[in-house]
Amino acid sequence: MTMSNILEGTNEIINPDTYFQINSQPRTLPDNEIKVKEFVNKHDNAGRRIVLITSGGTTVPIENNTVRFLDNFSAGTRGATSAEYPFYLQPFSRHYTHSTNCFLDYMELKDDDNIEVNPKYSQKMKSVLKKYQKVKQEDTLLLLNFVTLSDYLFLLRSVTQIMTCLKERAMYYLAAAVSDFFIPSQKMVQHKIQSAEGGLTLSMDQVPKFLKPLVTNWVPEGFIVSFKLETDPSLLVSKSRQALTKYGHQIVIGNLLTTRKLEVVFITKDSEFNLKLSEQEVKDDVEIESKIIPELVKKHDEWIKNAEMK
Repeated sequence: MTMSNILEGTNEIINPDTYFQINSQPRTLPDNEIKVKEFVNKHDNAGRRIVLITSGGTTVPIENNTVRFLDNFSAGTRGATSAEYPFYLQPFSRHYTHSTNCFLDYMELKDDDNIEVNPKYSQKMKSVLKKYQKVKQEDTLLLLNFVTLSDYLFLLRSVTQIMTCLKERAMYYLAAAVSDFFIPSQKMVQHKIQSAEGGLTLSMDQVPKFLKPLVTNWVPEGFIVSFKLETDPSLLVSKSRQALTKYGHQIVIGNLLTTRKLEVVFITKDSEFNLKLSEQEVKDDVEIESKIIPELVKKHDEWIKNAEMK
């Protein structure tokens, strides 16, 4: 007789409110909410704009006392890189944590036991360090961490609702690779699934679509940018426009898995255009985010201006 572990989901798609009712909030959420409120109040009082950048993947546990989980390929490069333009893997440290060189390769141990930067890398490190110190001095970057799908969704709801006071001055740059499927905690086993019981069969629930309540209820006056990743070029534009129509936000940035670091397509209600790196820009290590962010700043300017004219 063949034995197996079976975790069963359901074909029913729950609504976002139900998700928050059947899942427990992360223990770190109250502390994060305090940090966000302080950050938002400080920069709101100064009349500044604030951008929420979500970045990286979300894991989906398959046990309540989690040993195993499902993950995706995202390392958070898009969000971390974007945060450095116009001024901010994590921003800045990504140059070393996601480099082909080990961080220690950037340093040298001298004969007198002092540590110095390798001259080969000193100019680049100096440039990154200047930007980082400016951000630290001006307190214009707040980093909040999430790991699981539940961490992310609770944090997203809290942060957006805190930022709603900014109205049109807030931008929501949703670059995180959010899992599409999950297993509700009440359907998971409590302890580690035992391999001695045979193969494992998973049936997962679909994650509710949170973009709709975000656009409609959480931050109805905010400037919202989402991303659409596809592998089939023939689907990219149509799926991106479909998302824009369905959720009613301002911009969808479409990108293909194989060319996402070289080219993206901007989809708005009234326009569609590509941003692409030239061959020379690729040789010069120009990042596509250096083209994305100025374009978004321009679109955000227009959004604020139109709101002021109403």
